[in-house]
Amino acid sequence: MRQPFTTSVLVLFGALATTACGESSAGPAPAPDPQPEPAAPPPPVEAADGPRVVAIGDLHGDLERALAVLRLAGLVDEGGHWSAGETVFVQTGDLLDRGDDGKETIDLIQRLQREAAEAGGAVHSVLGNHEVMNLQGDLRYVTAGDFAGYGGADARALELGPEGEDGRWLRERPAVVKVGRTVFAHGGVTPAMAELGLDRLNTWVLAAIDGEADPAVLGREGPLWYRGYLQGGLTEVCPALEQALMALGAERMVVGHTTQRSGRIAQRCNGALIGIDTGISDHYGARLSALELRGGVDAWALYPDGPEDLPDP
Repeated sequence: MRQPFTTSVLVLFGALATTACGESSAGPAPAPDPQPEPAAPPPPVEAADGPRVVAIGDLHGDLERALAVLRLAGLVDEGGHWSAGETVFVQTGDLLDRGDDGKETIDLIQRLQREAAEAGGAVHSVLGNHEVMNLQGDLRYVTAGDFAGYGGADARALELGPEGEDGRWLRERPAVVKVGRTVFAHGGVTPAMAELGLDRLNTWVLAAIDGEADPAVLGREGPLWYRGYLQGGLTEVCPALEQALMALGAERMVVGHTTQRSGRIAQRCNGALIGIDTGISDHYGARLSALELRGGVDAWALYPDGPEDLPDP
């Protein structure tokens, strides 16, 4: 059993509520002090660059579109098996909800993790807010097809519980991962959260999922829900982003969560922030896209109509 984090550091976040359509506050909160200590060994959160890094956003239980965007990015062959050699692939969360194929989508990412490792590559899947909603019993966005894919509601609850295979796997996922000089998160890492460091932040998130730490980290200012970098004014956003990146020893942050209705990958702050949730699943319009970092630094947006060079910080 993990020991709970001290609550004295969390007063600034205690009033934050997690809602399905939660918006960020006007600006990120100040850094908490003192910092909580990790209560358990954190999941791996830093990885070396490969010759190519690819990131794909929210998949929302749509296996067909997931395979289509993986093929678009050159990660899998026609049979859906890893074909990208030493490429590093980061999926930024929200594998579940809204679509019927939650179980199959998780199975796909788990299999690709194994196949990529055998080929010298790597697959990193970070937690999205919808994974945590499901782990905590918030099933508002689960479809009838998704329940059926697990063999019914009761079987699904067991599988996503702490003793279920998918439940254990999801509870081992980091909320934030750093590959080279790029940080990947579902929502975004505020300066306050960045000051905690990746190990402490990820440990706090995982402890909070099962009620063993203050749940504020799962709220609107936490890395699973924060929208401010993509929705706030640039005069506030860019200095805050710079502060967070400096604390994390990074140059760029890549996030999902906030859907770009244009279907195009967003960039702000001269390329220091990239938003890759373009609505890949059928529920959001089947707007396929992927982010490619060539040599770990040169950013390109990949679309069905061809690649587009993006600015680099």
